[in-house]
Amino acid sequence: MTHIDRPDGAKLMVNLQLAHGGGGRAMNDLLARLLPLLPGTPPLHDRHDGFVIEVQAWQRLAFTTDSYVVSPLFFPGGNIGTLAVNGTINDLAMCGARPMVLSCALIIEEGFSEARLEQVMRSMAVAARDSGVEIVTGDTKVVGHGKGDGLYINTSGIGILDPGVHIGPRWIAATDAVLLSGDIGRHAAAIMIARAEMNFSSTILSDTAPLHRMVQDLLTANIEVHCLRDATRGGVASTLIELCESANLGISLQDGAVPVDDRVKVACEILGLDPLYLANEGRFIAIVAAADADKALAIMRQHSAGQAAAMIGTVTTKHPGVLVQAGRYGTEQIIPMLTGEQLPRIC
Repeated sequence: MTHIDRPDGAKLMVNLQLAHGGGGRAMNDLLARLLPLLPGTPPLHDRHDGFVIEVQAWQRLAFTTDSYVVSPLFFPGGNIGTLAVNGTINDLAMCGARPMVLSCALIIEEGFSEARLEQVMRSMAVAARDSGVEIVTGDTKVVGHGKGDGLYINTSGIGILDPGVHIGPRWIAATDAVLLSGDIGRHAAAIMIARAEMNFSSTILSDTAPLHRMVQDLLTANIEVHCLRDATRGGVASTLIELCESANLGISLQDGAVPVDDRVKVACEILGLDPLYLANEGRFIAIVAAADADKALAIMRQHSAGQAAAMIGTVTTKHPGVLVQAGRYGTEQIIPMLTGEQLPRIC
């Protein structure tokens, strides 16, 4: 989301989910070609899933929207309903906002089971209630049989920012610490294994979870948080590359520092996937002042979703716009952006 100042003083708000809508270079390039079709649209350098609205000099709101088309609808650790609530809450949290209210729009395929729909709605209610947010408005549409793959959900959200909270790629600075809130790849691995074509069983559960309370604890403790981003579609690698490009700085990942559960490693070996590019729905990257890194990690580890939090790298001026993996003997390997969609329908 961005705003455009028009000559008449009005502001036009445009929401294009550039950061995580595709998770690869192809989608980013496509949107870069489409953006100029919107009159007056500037480049979306922050590539953020939320937009901060200046309501008054002392009051700011964050707004976001997202659509969920995950397949299958029910997967180990959650379903499309919990994913929709948690995902929108997390997009607000990555702006530094406290989520307040959500909308819910349902696109239901003709013939979809009422029992399954009720199960999804009950899951959404529990997720919203546990997170302290309300679902206050919405919409329902029915499409013909074979036209909607069961159920699609769109959720939008509004949150409130405290004064003085400014988070985004423009605030990233050289020597900042790059923190990750937990082990990666659980969500995408759980989705892939849940699909009918997979012929092996696993205990991997999706990591879908709300992250706003962890973020608020960081901010309340006066951690100097410069940027936050949830590592959803495209995974940790794509997310960090986008931040490098937006900030025109480099990030160097420490060798072996990114935590990956052994079960996810095994699944990746079988499926031929790289966990760095796997989607997460309950993990986020925090780029903080180096002096605050240890304190921030201690706070994150107090939360169930942050027990495996780790410092995974540092921000540098050596290779602006580029993400590298530092080797054991001083070597560095460039980590590229995905050229295509690695895993479809994971969120």
